[in-house]
Amino acid sequence: MSQYIANTRIQQEDMLKEMGLRSMEDLFVDIPEEVRLRENLNLPEPLSEPELVSFMRRLARKNYNGNEFSCFLGAGAYDHFIPSVVDHLISRQEFYTAYTPYQPEISQGTLRSIFEYQTMICELTGMDVANASMYDGASALGEAALMACAAVKRNKVLVARTVHPESREVINTYCKFKGIEVVEFGFRDGQIDLEDLESRMSSDTAAVIVQNPNFFGVIELLKEAGEIAHRHKALLIASVDPISLALLKPPGEAGADIVVGEGQSLGNPLNFGGPYLGFFAVEKKFMRKIPGRIVGETVDNLGRRGYVLTLQTREQHIRREKATSNICSNQALCALAATIYLTLLGKEGLKEAAELSLQKAHYTYDRLIKTGKFSPVFNAPFFKEFVVKSRTPVSALNKKLFESKIIGGYDLAKSYQEIPGGWLVAVTEKPTKEEIDILVGKAGEI
Repeated sequence: MSQYIANTRIQQEDMLKEMGLRSMEDLFVDIPEEVRLRENLNLPEPLSEPELVSFMRRLARKNYNGNEFSCFLGAGAYDHFIPSVVDHLISRQEFYTAYTPYQPEISQGTLRSIFEYQTMICELTGMDVANASMYDGASALGEAALMACAAVKRNKVLVARTVHPESREVINTYCKFKGIEVVEFGFRDGQIDLEDLESRMSSDTAAVIVQNPNFFGVIELLKEAGEIAHRHKALLIASVDPISLALLKPPGEAGADIVVGEGQSLGNPLNFGGPYLGFFAVEKKFMRKIPGRIVGETVDNLGRRGYVLTLQTREQHIRREKATSNICSNQALCALAATIYLTLLGKEGLKEAAELSLQKAHYTYDRLIKTGKFSPVFNAPFFKEFVVKSRTPVSALNKKLFESKIIGGYDLAKSYQEIPGGWLVAVTEKPTKEEIDILVGKAGEI
């Protein structure tokens, strides 16, 4: 162990003497002899720097990514274009090593970046207050369910089956030990079934949870769901794609009381599933019930603008039993990437990315249908993701496409057995027309 620590032998002896110990072995007297490892670890011999670089490159070549393959797989994580400046800025050491800004007087840069992030999320969602991010979109949705039940003092939530299947699993996990009943309601032609929703509402319902665009990529009946929820004095929780908000009406204007979502598509790469960030925004009246923390703007005693942690309802800041959540955390670096991405694109750039995604998705859909090998599943409007029914088993289809350096869509039957042959295809602004035409041609040949 000592060969990896910079302390000299004399320094080690001085530290042991200070602790009243004679040797390094004395540090481990509480570990039983029978469980101690008495031989060297089975590790390979050390490598020189050139050898190590070569070895790591060989390992990296085993992975496939969106830079080498055309990616049409979405289902919750999307291959959007990320300007190179995002990585350059978040790699600066003052951002990369920063943690919780407990001391505002020396954390103004971090606090301001979080404040700007919150402001942008509020502008996108049409809500009054946003917190300093969550772990991911799924846990943000689980936290929203708990918050809604605490806010209206009821113990039942209704969740649309068009919500991401993994998010629904997280909601069930969150609610299981809180005594909250989770009831799912169905869909019709890819959108929520309003009649089924109405029939399941009761005096115990705290919230209705809807995803927009939903897991099928379909634009949901958000306003109608909100009207039903509010008529029964329940809340509407909307889980949204932030890119879509450049084109669609903000959920706050559609009647949502709580808006959450996955922020990965805002300047964060796919990264094998993480780390990502969840955004969480509410109406002002729910500000003190929001999980996590909120950065606010103020002035110092000289009248200069400054930033502070205005609300801190995490268990690290207040008594655990008073905390709104005991597991939430700010994904600061991922949120910073989202902030830089939104700043770089601006309103017009974000709208252009959304419009290109919309147009390319519809172009791909039309071309696939014209091959005669795929048929429509839903007639509802969609944004950047859609479902078609494949005559070829989806697993075989994706395997063949992969051989042509194309990452195909999601096999929908894994989550919805009632849609056999369902192929969930995502098209962002990133694929070129040539890449889309190649996808259609290869898929039509299989």
